[in-house]
Amino acid sequence: MNRTSLALRITVVCLAVAAVAVVVAGLVAARLIRTTGSDVLRQSLSAQADVVASQLDESGIGNRLRVGKAAEVVRGQGIDVVVRRPNGTIDGDGTVAAIAATKTGFSRSGTVVVEGRRYLVEVRAVGERGAAFALVQSTEIGEARGRTLVRNTVLALGAGLAVAAIAGLLLSRMLSRPLRRAASVANGMRAGRRDLRVPVEGPSEVADVAKSVNELADALRYSEARQREFLLSVSHELRTPLTAVTGFAEAIGDGVAEGEDARRAGQTIHREAERLERLVSDLLELARLGADEFRLDPARLDLAALVDECAAVWRLRCARQDVTLLVERPAGEVPVVADPRRLRQVVDGLAENALRVTPAGAPIVFSLVAADGQARLAVRDGGPGLAPEDYPVAFERGVLNRRYRDSRPVGSGIGLALAHGLITRMGGTLTAGPAPEGGAAFTVTLRLGRAR
Repeated sequence: MNRTSLALRITVVCLAVAAVAVVVAGLVAARLIRTTGSDVLRQSLSAQADVVASQLDESGIGNRLRVGKAAEVVRGQGIDVVVRRPNGTIDGDGTVAAIAATKTGFSRSGTVVVEGRRYLVEVRAVGERGAAFALVQSTEIGEARGRTLVRNTVLALGAGLAVAAIAGLLLSRMLSRPLRRAASVANGMRAGRRDLRVPVEGPSEVADVAKSVNELADALRYSEARQREFLLSVSHELRTPLTAVTGFAEAIGDGVAEGEDARRAGQTIHREAERLERLVSDLLELARLGADEFRLDPARLDLAALVDECAAVWRLRCARQDVTLLVERPAGEVPVVADPRRLRQVVDGLAENALRVTPAGAPIVFSLVAADGQARLAVRDGGPGLAPEDYPVAFERGVLNRRYRDSRPVGSGIGLALAHGLITRMGGTLTAGPAPEGGAAFTVTLRLGRAR
């Protein structure tokens, strides 16, 4: 789908804002110019009427108005002078100026309309015998000046609009340039590049985008490195049982292994096949755990009863390897809300890991404690334990497998990661640390549920 660019949108927005501002400013300016022009014209006419009146007296009003210098000056400015003599006669009677002056009655100043045109009239009385004169001027002069001012104002506003368009274009390019770089880096990352970075510059929001893209590149590189390590680890784990299965199967097929040797070969094949099945199952469970469709069926259960059930199964398996299984739990129920099947899967997995590394004569302990609104179930062993720096990374896929597979029996490398994911999805925590028995302790912590 075609989308307009950010630069174009910013330019259009700047133009729109500038256009609205220009229109509003133009309307206000035109109104002010027209109003101010009329006021200035009226004040000027009033001042000139005062000047003319100061030079007249009642006895010489006629001669003075005909030949007086002030009257001649105002006539030269396009202003008509209308005289009303003491006997009531009006000079220039019938003219447009005389009609405009007559409408005021020679008693007030103001604006009148004659034949559809507006005129300003300034009236001044002369003496006490009823003589007066009026200065009459058409408003078209002021309106023409106002139109000139409006035209100049529009030109100035148009120039401002052009400047706003140029400024908007430059601003849009400045803002969109780092975003385009970020998009280019993102496209490179999509193509598999992980060495590309976006310069962190520009406004804070744009810089945040660049920083986020860089952090995403770092996270992808780290995640892919972990995936490669994990695949290498899984490949190593798969290769060993597959080699054994292939070798013994060929021996049986070729007739090399017969009788008791064939039986032992069959047992080995069965054992390695079970190991492969566990590994594949763990991989599938771990993959499903990260998917949205992974389901849990939480229910209220007695964690103490679950510990007893697990102990009944594992006590026999521990006895076969001369390992003592101890159970420490409080009397009565320890209610929690969790998925019973998944929680049993986690406990069995932790017990299997503990039994794998616990030597004969050493103990394994199921320890359950309920306190502070939490139930803590720890599976402790008397095995060799982990190095202090390994406890924080114990639940990362394949880490312990790679570090200890050459020195002790290890599992698939993903069992602890799967257990951690399951407990987290159930709202609890799974932690690792040293055990009092000398080995490692893995502790499941869940919130206590309400008793029945």
